[in-house]
Amino acid sequence: MVKGKAGKKEDNWSYEEKVREVEEIITKIEAGDLDLVDVFSQFATAVEGLKQCDRFLQERQQQVDLLIETLQDE
Repeated sequence: MVKGKAGKKEDNWSYEEKVREVEEIITKIEAGDLDLVDVFSQFATAVEGLKQCDRFLQERQQQVDLLIETLQDE
């Protein structure tokens, strides 16, 4: 579960979609299609997207670790 800026749950958040968005931003930056101000804005958006993905993966890793631990205890 990933939380938005207001702290509420985003039910339609998708890891794959967020990765696609970050990749699109990187492509635009690398292509030089953006003004410098937009580069910084888009870069900040990409960084936030990567942080969301990292949190998502950390949460899933914790779930997997817990399941493995449960299996080992049996």
